Amino acid sequence: MAKSSLAGKFCVVTGATSGIGLAVALSLAGRGGRVLGIGRDPGRAEAARALVAEAAKAAGGPEPRYELADLSLMSEVAGLARRIGEVESRIDVLVNCAGVYVDRRLLTAEGLETQFAVKHLAPFFLTRSLLPLLEAASEGRVVTVSSDSHYYGWIRWRDPSLGRCYLGLWAYEQSKLANVLFSYELARRLGPGSRVKVAVADPGLANTSMGEKHGPSLASLFWSLRRRCGTPPSVPAEAMASLAALPQGQLPSGLYWKAGKPVASSRLSYREKDAKRLWELSESLVDRALKGGTRVKGPSEGGS
Repeated sequence: MAKSSLAGKFCVVTGATSGIGLAVALSLAGRGGRVLGIGRDPGRAEAARALVAEAAKAAGGPEPRYELADLSLMSEVAGLARRIGEVESRIDVLVNCAGVYVDRRLLTAEGLETQFAVKHLAPFFLTRSLLPLLEAASEGRVVTVSSDSHYYGWIRWRDPSLGRCYLGLWAYEQSKLANVLFSYELARRLGPGSRVKVAVADPGLANTSMGEKHGPSLASLFWSLRRRCGTPPSVPAEAMASLAALPQGQLPSGLYWKAGKPVASSRLSYREKDAKRLWELSESLVDRALKGGTRVKGPSEGGS
């Protein structure tokens, strides 16, 4: 079966320098989409751009470009959204794919817990900031990457940064549940008549190095061993690209997708009161970060 074309579509992908994010960028370019990849490191961004350019050339599509932004910092997310808006009149596809895993509590320079900042607050803030451009498209799409880890997560409402007791896995599960709650709430707020469709994508176990980027540890060793059983990043990436390319009438908004099919998400993810509460909490945390936060040196975001 021929792949659905994305010719003429402008696609933004975060975390697009490695892992699933890079694979998504390659897949979208391979369908003819015009790709804007987001990365943090200039060298890795240029190497990724060259690979995506090859895929675009093979598909007869336009040259990709890359923007640099540290998505652990809300100030940089704001700057990224502003720069995109200065150049583009619409966005057809936004894939929130940037991720990070740390096994000890680390705060960003704005005082936010790193995993929550990169994996939830960044996509929350970036999507909201780019929403006018998404609504300007005839068929706007927002695809946010979650994980089956969200089934085990819950939101620490009084301590979202896990300051009292931190485990990297707890922070990971919380951020992945936040992805689902946010996506469902965004779909509700946009309403059934919106031209912007919202999807949450579960990539399954993929063979990426995300959990090994912050040095050796017991957690990084476990990640290294476990990921060997995973699929190549191109497998979930193709499923996400297919979501982006589905005709408007075939993509119900606000569903959780895995392997190209909608499946049930966790019981907690359907709590509308929690989704609204998370939206308000996220607005508060982003606003605090933009006003200066707590100036504590922290790590930066990495690709999924």
